[in-house]
Amino acid sequence: MLAALLLSFGVIFVAELGDKSQLMAMTFALRYRWWVVVGGITAATTVVHLVSVAVGHSLGAALPTQAIGIVGGLAFIGFAAWTLRGDSLSDDEQNKAGRVGASAFLAVMSAFFLAELGDKTMLATITLATDNDWVGVWIGSTVGMVAADALAIVVGAVLGKHLPERFIQLAAATLFLVFGVLLLLDSLFPGTPAGPIAAAAVLAVAVVVGIVKRPARMSGVQPQESATQSMESDPR
Repeated sequence: MLAALLLSFGVIFVAELGDKSQLMAMTFALRYRWWVVVGGITAATTVVHLVSVAVGHSLGAALPTQAIGIVGGLAFIGFAAWTLRGDSLSDDEQNKAGRVGASAFLAVMSAFFLAELGDKTMLATITLATDNDWVGVWIGSTVGMVAADALAIVVGAVLGKHLPERFIQLAAATLFLVFGVLLLLDSLFPGTPAGPIAAAAVLAVAVVVGIVKRPARMSGVQPQESATQSMESDPR
């Protein structure tokens, strides 16, 4: 159970990075007290993830382990693409997040409950519950989501202007891809180091690409700034 709890916590925490739930948490925190927002998120997440682990556990009992691993690996790779695409609030979700009602707790809880239905964190929880202890997955996924959204509240209030949203999306997508490759190859080639080697390679390539692209972006900006400065200094 402890292993399932820790795994689920890590996966769902990563899944929430850059997700619309974090955007909703930041928006709600601007209108309500932080503990009301966290309480509403916790209540909604507890119910949604209980349903998710029930579905995942029932599927896991009827499917072979290798098939579960292959489907899970493909699912996490899909989550990587989903995260890379980015996420945003719809007009209805934005209105719910900005609405001041008689009961802030119920407003937050209902909004998060509806937002999480069919979201990638719910699908990830179902996937984890197919082959892991369901109690551990339930607790870990719930705590992971609440922790990620609580972090979003803090980040939005203190550090939001200094953290590029695109960087968060790319980091989360990379971790999902690493999880997916590891799970997929471990299922296709059990007992071999193919999974860890490929996952490490994916992570190394992502780091190298990030390091290479950053100086390229910086160098692409500098000439424009220099040209602008020279035009301003030239009286002609």
